[in-house]
Amino acid sequence: MELKHIALANLSVSAANMRAKGARPDIANILPSIRARGVLVPLIVRANGSPDTYEIVAGKRRYHAALAVAQDGGGIEELPCAVMAAGDDAAALEASLIENLARLDPDEVTRWESFTRLVREGRSPEDIALTFGLTELQVKRTLALGNLLPRIRNLYRKGDIDATTVRHLTLACRARQREWLGSLDDPEVYCPTGHQLKAWLFGGASIPVRAALFDLANYSGEVVSDLFGDERYFADSPTFWAAQTAAVAARAESYREAGWREVIVLPTGETFQSWEHERCPKRKGGKVFIAVGTRGDVAIHEGYVSLKDARKCEQGEQVQKPVRPEVSAPIQNYVDLHRHAAVRADLASHPSVALRLMVAHAVVGSSLWNVRVEAQRAASDAIAESVEGCAAEAVFDEKRRAVLALLGFDPETPTLIGGYEGEHGLAGLFVRLLQLPDPAVFDVAAIVMGEAFEVGSALIEVLGPLLGTDMAKVWQVDDALLDLIRDREVIGCVLADVAGEVVASSNEKATGKAKRGIVRDCLHGSNGRPQVQRWVPKWMAFPPAAYTERGGVPTAIRAAKVASLAVTPEPLPLRHAA
Repeated sequence: MELKHIALANLSVSAANMRAKGARPDIANILPSIRARGVLVPLIVRANGSPDTYEIVAGKRRYHAALAVAQDGGGIEELPCAVMAAGDDAAALEASLIENLARLDPDEVTRWESFTRLVREGRSPEDIALTFGLTELQVKRTLALGNLLPRIRNLYRKGDIDATTVRHLTLACRARQREWLGSLDDPEVYCPTGHQLKAWLFGGASIPVRAALFDLANYSGEVVSDLFGDERYFADSPTFWAAQTAAVAARAESYREAGWREVIVLPTGETFQSWEHERCPKRKGGKVFIAVGTRGDVAIHEGYVSLKDARKCEQGEQVQKPVRPEVSAPIQNYVDLHRHAAVRADLASHPSVALRLMVAHAVVGSSLWNVRVEAQRAASDAIAESVEGCAAEAVFDEKRRAVLALLGFDPETPTLIGGYEGEHGLAGLFVRLLQLPDPAVFDVAAIVMGEAFEVGSALIEVLGPLLGTDMAKVWQVDDALLDLIRDREVIGCVLADVAGEVVASSNEKATGKAKRGIVRDCLHGSNGRPQVQRWVPKWMAFPPAAYTERGGVPTAIRAAKVASLAVTPEPLPLRHAA
């Protein structure tokens, strides 16, 4: 580099300066020094193509401080500058980055923008790492932000989303990122963040590549890299499990070929309990246990027998040696898949059987089915007591008990879902459902759906009008609701709705407590006021509405969203449990 003193008028900030696009820099801490002693540390500049003019690659703050001093009549006319060779944008950008990183670490998105520009100029991640004293992995982590949609990067830069969320989003494709942003924008939809986001991205437990028992070279599914956790994951769980299951079966078969007395593959997720087994060599009848975790990890335990078998051996009892099956695991897999395909083809022509099979799966569950019961979580004990004691819950409980009796369940079982305890499990309940007529199976399905129906969902706004739900038949106002109405404008509207506009106007300046008391008197017919029958708040009716122009009523918002859906205009006929 050549050292020159260059006039302020011939200097401008280069686009290669990493802070070129920012606001005017803060010069408060260096201005006194430059006012007293001038600029001592040379700026880094390069020729910009015009005669005797240069652009500042590094030293923007010193330049602006010198300008401030010159404008105040401080006498600074020229600045010391180290002139770089023209045309090397990468070197210029590196010079700016090195100075700024040494003074103040920029935010991660700014580093990504600068590193990306260096890559475009021909620098490799290894070159960047060596220049800035970083590891190559640290550089790749910063460059990984390029996988993000611009809006996500901006949200991160502004601090609206945290680093953990952003780093997990770098694993997502653009379509998945747009889906996540849609959830973020919708207040009624759960938007996963932090570590919950990884489970959302991978459809449950994320499966690391190190869990694979098979050769990755032959794997056709997608694998994504988590640069921030130094780990890679399988993006497609079903594809992984198909390959992993086949690999486990092949490993088990190799143990059998090697002469092990028995090879036991435990159900997925079941842990091998070493304290329930004793070591036993192969020549004395030891077995091999293969445990497969929910995240795909495989643990193989060679040479064990159960404590029960160990005690039998100690007492001289002969432990029966299992007979080697004539069908190997791969043959069994072949047979199972073809039988499944044949049965599935026939099942498609028997919807009545399929309905019973579906109901049995929903009640009992399986490795592919997990139906959860709506917990009906209440915000307070008063709300919980109100719901538990309402007529609608009593009606549903009566119908549930009828279905429990129909299926032979314990009448005190709290839920139909998960309540079957027959020794044959899913198959046992399915056979029992086959013995019932269609109307009875419909009743079972209705209770299952009622238990697994989500509170506060848009489907409520579709089903209410479809079923002809009349809240006045099953609900009566109670103190739990009235005590929750604290808004002065809202309680005034409720009073007008119950007692009329005249009563509401005459009590306009009354306290909220007094207005609630009048509402109670009208609804109960006490203190000389005529009783109001079948009153339902606008929020709870079908369709729901707001009392004030402020709106903000979730039920009304959900109803508006589904208003365009076609719904049977006449209420459907009601049925009762057999």
